[in-house]
Amino acid sequence: MEQVNDNTRVGLFQSGGLSSLAVGVWLRETSTPARHYLADIGQSDITNMDALVSSLRSFGDEVVVMDLRSSMASMASDLLRYGARHDGGYWNTTGASRFVLVNEILPRMRADGCRTFVHGCVGGGNDQRRFARYGTQVAPEMSVVEPWTSPRALERFPDRDAMLAAVTEHGLHLDHGSGADRSTDANLAGISHESAELEDLETPVTRLRPRWSRWPGDTSAEPETVTVVFHEGRVADVDGSGPDPVEWMTRANEIGSRHGVWLRDVVERRIIGTVCRGVYEAPGLELLERAWTRVLQAGLDAAGRELHDRLAGVLGAALYEARWLDPAACAARDAIDRLVGELGGSVTLSVHRGVVRVERMKVAGHVVQQTRFGSGGNRWSEVVAV
Repeated sequence: MEQVNDNTRVGLFQSGGLSSLAVGVWLRETSTPARHYLADIGQSDITNMDALVSSLRSFGDEVVVMDLRSSMASMASDLLRYGARHDGGYWNTTGASRFVLVNEILPRMRADGCRTFVHGCVGGGNDQRRFARYGTQVAPEMSVVEPWTSPRALERFPDRDAMLAAVTEHGLHLDHGSGADRSTDANLAGISHESAELEDLETPVTRLRPRWSRWPGDTSAEPETVTVVFHEGRVADVDGSGPDPVEWMTRANEIGSRHGVWLRDVVERRIIGTVCRGVYEAPGLELLERAWTRVLQAGLDAAGRELHDRLAGVLGAALYEARWLDPAACAARDAIDRLVGELGGSVTLSVHRGVVRVERMKVAGHVVQQTRFGSGGNRWSEVVAV
C-alpha cells in the first residue's frame, strides 16, 4: 500500500458514511493534511449535506463540495439505455456512482495540487478495486492510499464500533443510513442497503427500513398514470419533467417510491469471490424500465433485440467490475447505440402498489406491425407509422 507522505496534502473521497469519516479522523491523528471532497450525487437532501460540511470544517479540515447530480443523472440514463444490471437483476447504481466520482473528482483533486487520493472502502472489497482501477485510468500519476489495508489504521480502528466511537467523539455528522452494523450507499439512480441483520439469509426483507420508498401495502389505493417520452433512444420527459436528466430521474424516483416500485432483494456474487445479500431501491429505474422495454419490443427486430440483451449482460458485468472504460465495454456501448439510436415514442404506464403496467404506447417512426384483423383478415402485416 502506498504510504502517506509527510506534509503532502491528500484528497479524501468523503461520503458522510462511517468508514470515510473514520478515515478523516485517522488522517488527522497521523498529522496528514487532508482535503475532503464531497460530491452531491443526489444521495441526500441539502440539510444533511450542509450539516456534514459544517461538522468537517468544525473538525478543522478543508472541504470541497461538488455538484455532480447532472453527471450521475447522465449515468442513470446510460444504465437504462444499456440495460446495465447485475446479479439478481438489480440496477448497478453503486458501481455507476464509483465511476462518476472518480471520473469527476480526481481531475479536481489533481488541479488542486493533491498527489495522493484516499477513500474509505473496506480492504479487499468491490469498491476498493473500483477506486483503484478507475484511478489508474483517470489519473495514473496519482497514488492511492487504502487505509483499511494498512496495519496502522486497522490497529487504530479494529472494527466499526471503534470507528463509530471516534466519529461520535469528534462530532462528525454521520449519514443516517450508516452505523456500526449497517451501511447505505445512495445516489440519484438508486440505493443499496447492507447490514449485519440482512447478512442472515433467514432475516425477512420486511425488517429493512427503506430510505426513499414505501412498501406496496402502504401506498395509495388509487393507481397513477404516467407517460414517459423517449427520443433517440433516451428518456426525454417523464410526466412533464422536461428533458433534463436530473429532473426526469427525480420525477421517476418520486412516482416509483410513492407507489412501492423499488425492491430488489438479492444474494449477489461479488468480484472477490464471495456472496453477499443486498437490498436495493431503484424506484425510478424500475419504473422507466417497463416503458423502455416496450419501446425495444416494438422497435427492434428479433436479432436486434437478442444482440441488445447479450450486450446488456456484457455491460452489466463491466460496470460492476470497474471495466466501463475498457475496449470491450466501449465497443458494446457503440453497438447498442447503433441499435437504439433512432428509437423513440411515448409509453403510458399505470402504477399501483408495486405493479407497473403498460396502458398504451405510440412509437415514433416505422415498425412492421401485425395488422391481420385490422386489414380484413387477409394480410398478416404491413409497415405502419405509429
